Amino acid sequence: MSEDAAREALAGAQAALLAALVAGEEAPPGFDRERLLIQESSLISKRRRTVARLRPDLAALLGDDFAAEFDAYARGRPKPPGGSHADARDFAGRLRATGRLPEESIAPEPGSGPRRWSPFARRR
Repeated sequence: MSEDAAREALAGAQAALLAALVAGEEAPPGFDRERLLIQESSLISKRRRTVARLRPDLAALLGDDFAAEFDAYARGRPKPPGGSHADARDFAGRLRATGRLPEESIAPEPGSGPRRWSPFARRR
């Protein structure tokens, strides 16, 4: 196998693994589906914690249902372009579309409020 062919094969295998982890695709050959499901759950949990930090209003509104609602939203759906802020916005949009989030509870876009000075902040 040529070096270019090997790189293409590796890139394909990596893409298949990533799709299995974040987009709900089948596990690529040679990978244990159960272990990939555990890792997928871990990645969704990390996203859920970040969205809860960015939009505490959503976590408070949903209460004990927050984890299940977010997991249903995130499973099989990769983080959108724009990162965690876009993820929080899209999750709120899904809640609004399903009637779980009333229009009047729309919070400002995460990170759009005034910035506070911190002695620990990094200088740019």
